[in-house]
Amino acid sequence: MALRNILIHPDPRLKKVAAPVAAVTDDLRRLADDMLETMYDAPGIGLAAPQIAVMSRMLVMDCSKEDDATPEPMVLINPEVVWTSEDRSVYEEGCLSIPEQYAEVERPTEVEVTWTDLDGQAKRERFDGLWATCVQHEIDHLDGKLFIDYLKPLKRQMITRKMQKLKREMARG
Repeated sequence: MALRNILIHPDPRLKKVAAPVAAVTDDLRRLADDMLETMYDAPGIGLAAPQIAVMSRMLVMDCSKEDDATPEPMVLINPEVVWTSEDRSVYEEGCLSIPEQYAEVERPTEVEVTWTDLDGQAKRERFDGLWATCVQHEIDHLDGKLFIDYLKPLKRQMITRKMQKLKREMARG
């Protein structure tokens, strides 16, 4: 397993639609392990492959945040939301590609998602609460969408300027 570098917004790769995964391979399983290690190290609750410059439709997540909670890592390959509730919830979202910036985003309270797992098996599950928010946020990444795209233009521009400044500072070392 290896830690991967996480892309920081603005980066054109974060705005591209990721390609479907054709087959579950050992390389893909290693990528999933790297993504989980990178996500836990960050620390975060979700990570999409495009965030580490891999333009494939795969995400990892684990919304078990309490210190004494048993980890529940999930790997979703080619995930697709097939149902959304009419009820909506607002969560303060953040993103590993937009560090230390948070904003309230409204999304469906519950979603049903289909995906392929690392054994090549088709899965279907209904998510709610933080899990629902997380899976929708990560699937957005696969479609080239960031949580700040849900914000009003002024707030989005302000966050983007902060990220440009952060990237300049990081480049200087």
